[in-house]
Amino acid sequence: MTESTLPGGHHRRTITGFSNPLVKFLRSLRDKKHRKREKRFLAEGLRLLTDARESGILPEMLVMAIGRDPHPLLDALESEVVASGGDIVEMDVEILAKVTGKDNPQAVAGVFTEFDTRLIDLDRDASPIWLVAQALRDPGNLGTMLRTGDAVGAGGLILLDDCADPFSVEAVRASMGAIFTQKIAIARWDEFQDWLRGGDGQLVAASLRDPTDYRQAAYAAPCFLMVGNESQGLPASYETACDLRVTIPMLGRADSLNAAVAGAVLAYEALAHLRQG
Repeated sequence: MTESTLPGGHHRRTITGFSNPLVKFLRSLRDKKHRKREKRFLAEGLRLLTDARESGILPEMLVMAIGRDPHPLLDALESEVVASGGDIVEMDVEILAKVTGKDNPQAVAGVFTEFDTRLIDLDRDASPIWLVAQALRDPGNLGTMLRTGDAVGAGGLILLDDCADPFSVEAVRASMGAIFTQKIAIARWDEFQDWLRGGDGQLVAASLRDPTDYRQAAYAAPCFLMVGNESQGLPASYETACDLRVTIPMLGRADSLNAAVAGAVLAYEALAHLRQG
C-alpha cells in the first residue's frame, strides 16, 4: 500500500493487496453487526454517490478502482470529498469486487456514516404521506419502498419491529439513491403507536379485515401507509389499531401483491386523493 497526506489532513491510499487491513474493514461493512459497531455503511456506484452528493451528503471515504474510466461526475465527487476532508482510496478492480461482493463492481464506492433513525426526530408535517413497513425481511423490498417514497414525495420510511437492515449493501443498492433523500426511522410497534397518537396522523393498513376499496377510501394527511411482512402480512392487533383498512382487488389468480408493490399502489392512490382534497 502507498499512502500520502493531502491538504486538509485527509489521506490518499493505493491498495494492491487483498490482505490489507482497510480491505478487511471495508468488507466487514457488508455484515450487519460490523455496520452497527462502526456506525458506517457502504454505497456503490457513481449514480448512487452522485445522488448522495446532490442531497448534500458526502462519503467520509471514497473508494475507486485503479484504471477506471474518467467521468466528470466522478471528478466532481472526488473534488468535494477532498474539500470536505474525506479520504481517497484506490484499489485494483479485483479487490473492489471483494469489498462490494459483486463480480462486476462499479468503479466507485463510498463509506457513509449511518443516519439518525430515532422516531422522535421525524417531522410528521414534513410531508402528507409516509410509508411504514412492519417486519419487512427482504432488503430489496425495503430499498424499493425507499425508492417509492422518493417518487411520491413521502417524508420517509418507518420500519417497525424486526425489519431488514436499511443500510445493507442490498437495500442501499435497491433504493437507487433514495436512501439519501428519505428519512428513515426504526422503532417497535408500541413506541410507534405512542408517537403517532401524540399528534396528527392517519394510520392506513393494507388489509383484508373489514376493508374499504383502496380507491374509495378517505385518506387524510399526514397519512401513514403501512404494509406487513412479505409472507404473513400484519398482525391482527396492528390492523385493528389502524384508522383505516384498505384492500387492493386481485383480478387474477394471485391472492396478494408483493409488499413493496402494494405500498407503491397505495401511495400513489393516497397522493391522488390528497391532492384533490
